[in-house]
Amino acid sequence: MSQAKRSSSNSSANPSVISRRKMIQQTIALSAGAALTGCVTNPNSPPATAKPSNLIREENARPGTRDWLLTNTRIDPKTKYRCPWIEGYCSRTSVRAGEEISFHVSTNPPSPFTLEIFRMGYYGGDGGRLMRTFKPMPGAIQPDPPISKNRVRECQWSPCTKIKIPRDWLSGVYLGKLTALNDGCQSYVIFIVRDDRQADFIFQCSDDTWQAYNRWPDNFALYDDGQNSWYWGNNVAVSFDRPYGKYCQILDAPLTTGSGEWFLWEYPFAFWLESLGYDLTYISNVDTHTDPHGLSRARGFLSIGHDEYYSLEMFRQLQAAIRHGLNVAFFSGDTCVGRIEFEPNTQGVPHRIFSRMDFFGPRTEEDVKRLPSMGQLPHTSPNASELLGARSIAPFTGGADFICSAPDHWLFAHTGMKQGDGIPGLVGWEWHGDPAKIPGLEIVSTGPTQEAPGKLNGGIYTATVYPGPKGNFVFNASTCWWADGLAAPPGYLRPSVYTTPHGPDPRVQQITRNVLARMLANSARESPGKS
Repeated sequence: MSQAKRSSSNSSANPSVISRRKMIQQTIALSAGAALTGCVTNPNSPPATAKPSNLIREENARPGTRDWLLTNTRIDPKTKYRCPWIEGYCSRTSVRAGEEISFHVSTNPPSPFTLEIFRMGYYGGDGGRLMRTFKPMPGAIQPDPPISKNRVRECQWSPCTKIKIPRDWLSGVYLGKLTALNDGCQSYVIFIVRDDRQADFIFQCSDDTWQAYNRWPDNFALYDDGQNSWYWGNNVAVSFDRPYGKYCQILDAPLTTGSGEWFLWEYPFAFWLESLGYDLTYISNVDTHTDPHGLSRARGFLSIGHDEYYSLEMFRQLQAAIRHGLNVAFFSGDTCVGRIEFEPNTQGVPHRIFSRMDFFGPRTEEDVKRLPSMGQLPHTSPNASELLGARSIAPFTGGADFICSAPDHWLFAHTGMKQGDGIPGLVGWEWHGDPAKIPGLEIVSTGPTQEAPGKLNGGIYTATVYPGPKGNFVFNASTCWWADGLAAPPGYLRPSVYTTPHGPDPRVQQITRNVLARMLANSARESPGKS
């Protein structure tokens, strides 16, 4: 939401990988945890599935590789974020099997280049599987786009190639690794393959937020109004029709060049879920906006990492899905803060541009004091806490231990945590407070936030659980960094600002298992069209 201290993290430069033995142990623990956790649910609840899907497990049994990792990255220091030697974007944020997607690439100076496409997952700890390699293609300098209304930078680059997604490409996050053959410089393009099948869990990628923080080519994020680099008002818009520059906050992360925020907060969560064979289907934020009926496909909806920007349609449609029985877990922080509106690009393609229109929730004097430009917004949107159970509130940023405030709650079953026990540094760098007055809402973790270890900043984070009307529930973890407690896959860098999380922790893993197991047990839900 606002500028944070920058800090490179070297503590996790050698990421750990789950061994085969550890994977087997975790799978056994998962089964035991799910069974034990089920004991605290309604004994008359129907079984999760008559025939569990093995698609994710079968996919991750295929040969993996680490060739997806970039080994030669470079940023133009004049722009701070851009890799003009080779950069690109995709024509769609998500695409179904059988549909086409095009890739738009620029090389400056001109250079032939290669494109390799990988699906991200577990794959024996390698984190990715090679799906397709393209023959070298000629590269060319594509024009920088003009500055349009509301400072939009919309590229209209010629496609270098397009493909129809094969039927056997499983839903997931896909990376295109670009390599310029003249000097070996590399960057990514990124897209999501989605489907329409029934699955246990929907993994929502927070790509609205990836794009909002994208400063490509230099200072053209949703936070740049031409004068202030951390602007929080209106009359600024961003386009998906441009490359992702390197991430602009908190840590120096070369793998973000072309890949948004995927590697920062979401990738470790997906890596862990797929290592255990959970039945997942992936979607974009834009899919939540455009396909409300698709939310009824799953037992649980997962918001991961840094999920700041929602349209009013996303807010209302997710609320409606909860009313019809969908379980939701916000394993995220700073969630549903900025209200955006989508519009088509100049070619008429819908949902390719969005602008900030409002703030979800009432503003306070402290909010506007810290972010003066927020005072321009009308503040007529609903309160995010009505959806999450809590909301982002000043001072917005900070870190904390994740403290057990309700040791007898099902959330902490089999963790061994007692009242006041904390998981070091897990809360950060943005969080939620000001819990909603929802009947049955429970505060499961709360504590003061810090601007440095031992130095409080006046914030109080609040993790919550509230019941839905169909025996379902909504969990709010109140942190961007939850995934750090699950896994540290290849290429992952640990964040370090305000406080520092400590990496994979059996207690975080067990809490997550408890949430997912309860979602499977509480799965009686209706399609949105029913009363």
